[in-house]
Amino acid sequence: MAMTRRTFLRGAAATGLSAVAMAGSWGKALAQAGSDQFGTVIDLTRCDGCPGRTLPACVEACRSKNQSRYPQPQKPILNYWPQPTHEDWSDKQSLINRLTPYNWIYVQHLQVAAEDKTVELHVPRRCMHCDNPPCAKLCPFGVHNKMPEGPVVIDPDTCFGGAKCRDTCPWHIPQRQAGVGLYLKIAPTLAGGGVMYKCDFCYDLILQGREPACVSACPRQAMHFGSKEDMRRLALEWAEAENGYVYGDSENGGTSTFYLSPVPFAAINQAIQGQELDGKPGRPTMAPDIPNMLDEPANLLSAMALAPVAGVAAAGLTVYQLLKGGKP
Repeated sequence: MAMTRRTFLRGAAATGLSAVAMAGSWGKALAQAGSDQFGTVIDLTRCDGCPGRTLPACVEACRSKNQSRYPQPQKPILNYWPQPTHEDWSDKQSLINRLTPYNWIYVQHLQVAAEDKTVELHVPRRCMHCDNPPCAKLCPFGVHNKMPEGPVVIDPDTCFGGAKCRDTCPWHIPQRQAGVGLYLKIAPTLAGGGVMYKCDFCYDLILQGREPACVSACPRQAMHFGSKEDMRRLALEWAEAENGYVYGDSENGGTSTFYLSPVPFAAINQAIQGQELDGKPGRPTMAPDIPNMLDEPANLLSAMALAPVAGVAAAGLTVYQLLKGGKP
């Protein structure tokens, strides 16, 4: 029997991957045991962007859940050597059409021309939570971590805001806020740049056996949460049955996020690029077949060279503090 969207959702519920089932003992036991990684399926055939709402439900849920964790910068914010400027989003906290340190998920509204038709799509964008994340492997301070359950998490207490994570991420997901973080206590005019912020997959909720806030809030069940391998299998089965497309299975070496689309992601990426952009990170593109820079030695060397001088200086200062027996 061909798998339709209805049978896809019915199958997800039957195997315990629906929002209701995932909140129960099955998810809690899996999270506590650490025996598997978690993942999400984002079904673009079901997301409608929440028309009539001030905020899409996923965006509102994320902001409500993480409000207490948003940065509160010290002002005036000093520029740090050798940068002539700094990144400050504290006066733009209401922005919901891009990623910022105060907005960790947003929904991009697109008119996608593909296969002799135009399709309206609404694409929730956040961290992909990669299997082999360059942001975690190449952070000079080791403050990015790929957790056993799958999320890629930044430690805000030890991040210097060097933004190497953003430079090495294919989608440039993490966003920087100046005027906060450890660099203020060490050398605010010589090193660092603030703290990097992004979606952490609601890691605290996962450890409680619950699902991410954006998944629970979706009124159309366009997001699904469960075992990563189950999510991957369901995504690939859907694509085969519906003659559709999957994004996130191979991009950047594989991720914990699987998008489902009725049209090719190359066309979606073209539509994203066709929208008016400000040329700054925060509105990720969606190019298919992105390789992971860690897979090739030459790419790895290039990535390592992206470390800013300020980041190297900050790392040295941290080591110096530790050697003296103090706390960084």
